[in-house]
Amino acid sequence: MTRRLVETGVTIMAWLCGALLTTSVAGLLGYVIVNGAGSLSASLFFGDTAPMDALLLRRQVFDGIFPAMVGTLVLVGLSIIIAVPVGVGAGIYMAEFAGRRIKGIFGLFFDILAGIPSVLVGLFGFSLAVFLHHRLSDRITPCLLISALSLAFLVLPYLIRTTQTALEALPRQIRITAPALGASRLQTLFYVLLPQSLSGIVSGIILSIGRCAEDTAVIMLTGVVATAGIPTSLLANYEALPFFIYTISAQYADQAELMRGYGAAIVLLAICAALFTLAAAIRHRLADHLLYGTR
Repeated sequence: MTRRLVETGVTIMAWLCGALLTTSVAGLLGYVIVNGAGSLSASLFFGDTAPMDALLLRRQVFDGIFPAMVGTLVLVGLSIIIAVPVGVGAGIYMAEFAGRRIKGIFGLFFDILAGIPSVLVGLFGFSLAVFLHHRLSDRITPCLLISALSLAFLVLPYLIRTTQTALEALPRQIRITAPALGASRLQTLFYVLLPQSLSGIVSGIILSIGRCAEDTAVIMLTGVVATAGIPTSLLANYEALPFFIYTISAQYADQAELMRGYGAAIVLLAICAALFTLAAAIRHRLADHLLYGTR
């Protein structure tokens, strides 16, 4: 009787927690959409600049979020390109090759790294830019490349831990079948273990995309500025939507400016949703190709 009551209580608590989380997310999205939908117009994106002139890079946009959209996409893409090989590689090492002692030491280090506040990562990136400016080249200042490196460093623990967890969670039968058929350790890893754990690995990449797209503290110290325009090189300054939303929300002069911040938040959510969808599509295509050899 007592055991049944405990199970019923745990089930109800789990349902309530799930409902609370879902309601909170729905309420947050609804609040942003209701407040920002009215500001979604061509002037929000391009300001006084003609859309075709902005899209063809004939004129710079000064009063719209188009440069910030481009800067956000470039920044997130560059950060993920830098972080994924290192993070997935380290996760594979932790799951498949590291000894117990090494795994414990590195695991503690990665857990500490995951808990470091993002503003400290941004300060580290700023210090790196100052060091390289004095030691390597006067052209190096806080810029797009330094921001991407800092964000990649920020999301590395997520990639490492999700890759490690996805590989370690595979059933023992999957692990022993390929070696029993004569496959080498690397063949087992690349043709069996990685395709089977691809869903968990891509989940970590999606989580990292979201973190790169939303973080403001890192980019404030490493290269983002308000009116930089579209970045022309890796060593240039850039604009980004999180910084635009932060500045306009903190310094708005009237209600219309604040609504523009909500509109920019909707655009940022749409960009994240598009990147998540792209990552999920790549996961399905890659899984089909690796597991079944389909194109």
